[in-house]
Amino acid sequence: MPRNRTARGCEDYLPRPQKTVMGSTMIPTLRILHCCLLWAAIGAGASLWKPAEPVWLAAGAVWLAACLVDGVWLFLMKRLQVERDAPARVALGVDSEMTVTIRNPNRLAVRLRLIDGLPDSLVCREWPWSGHIAGNSFASVTVTLRATSRGSADITAASVEHTSPLGLWVRRYRRSDTQTVRVFPNYEPVVRFALLAMQHRESQMGIQHRNRPGQSREFRQLRDFNEGDPMNRMDWKATSRRLILTTREFEEQRNQTVILMADCGRRLRAMDGDLTQFDHCLNAMLLLSFIALRQGDRVGIMGFGGTDRWLPPQTGTHSMPAILNHLYDYAPGREPGDFNEAADLLLRRQKRRALVVFCTNLRSEDQTHLLRPLQLIRRRHLVVVASLREKEVIARLVQPVHSEDSARSFGAAVQYAEDRQFLLQNLRQAGIRTIDAPAEALATALGNLYLDIKAEGAL
Repeated sequence: MPRNRTARGCEDYLPRPQKTVMGSTMIPTLRILHCCLLWAAIGAGASLWKPAEPVWLAAGAVWLAACLVDGVWLFLMKRLQVERDAPARVALGVDSEMTVTIRNPNRLAVRLRLIDGLPDSLVCREWPWSGHIAGNSFASVTVTLRATSRGSADITAASVEHTSPLGLWVRRYRRSDTQTVRVFPNYEPVVRFALLAMQHRESQMGIQHRNRPGQSREFRQLRDFNEGDPMNRMDWKATSRRLILTTREFEEQRNQTVILMADCGRRLRAMDGDLTQFDHCLNAMLLLSFIALRQGDRVGIMGFGGTDRWLPPQTGTHSMPAILNHLYDYAPGREPGDFNEAADLLLRRQKRRALVVFCTNLRSEDQTHLLRPLQLIRRRHLVVVASLREKEVIARLVQPVHSEDSARSFGAAVQYAEDRQFLLQNLRQAGIRTIDAPAEALATALGNLYLDIKAEGAL
């Protein structure tokens, strides 16, 4: 069945959340108004020409009878049945399909207008939908949903406008039950990385595996020597026993711990493209979680600032659903993130040495209060600060200067960038690793830094 695309602006028709759907409303249509105006025009003519008065009276009687019969007929008709097949979970910013089935239990065809009870966080341009449904038949309408914010979204009862056979009345009521849709972060990069990893093609996403001998490499097995193997890996005792050149094979250490710290304060509320900076950080955390789990490490998550939540370290790629379920409703608050409180909570919760990754957006005012808590954490853990670089600042740094206003804008952007680099340099001098990358490159930069740390044996 064809779909009618309409513009936004139908918020007045959206029903309020409710579990039980009861009651209906009978509303006259414009056709009644037009007929009343026509009958009034006939009455005006009859007032000027007396022979037309019986025609006016007869038209009024017929008109009144038609209104009553049409209204009673509509009231006695069975209500339409609305069934919704919405996905239980969707990804932020990704189109998903929802199918709504309308069943007509009456013998006569009906005309209707349907508006589903979508919340503000689910955008759909196909509503309202209008059409005809034959008697004892049904129609299926497939629409496209796009989630604009994470968390739980309740789709409430659909609003049905059922038109009477003569089109004089409209009966409004609500059908179907409330359904909850869970909006998760966009895990498409994780799925794409998993598919590429199965084919050993991770480099297509910018993830580079660097094989460096270091402390983190531990013995895996003995195997026959192959041309090109380094001589320092030769096992001469095994070679003398087997009388075959034998080399040692190593692998990176497993069962290490990665703790992801999500800054849920107000500094990540700004938009960067179609998503907030906070959502970009969550996407990067998801990809890093999958890479670490695939490497055999454990991944834990802690939110601070506006959301104080803790997910103990998980192990194995089968733990990704648990991480998604934990992260999907994280939201940035209106208060600034407190790094001192975050450091105290982390040191109480995580005793074993771990790689601690802070996902945030550094500011020049962080000079006074950021270094001390990070140094406190560094006494026990390896600390990484991943700072998201704003696209707006990057754009202002490359814009041409052609007026006084553009010169001020360029000067402010340069000062902001210099303060930020000064802060990052101070963190590096204190032994804290840093990442300063735009939103689209943050996930890849985090993944590569993690693999570098594993290869160096720094953890």
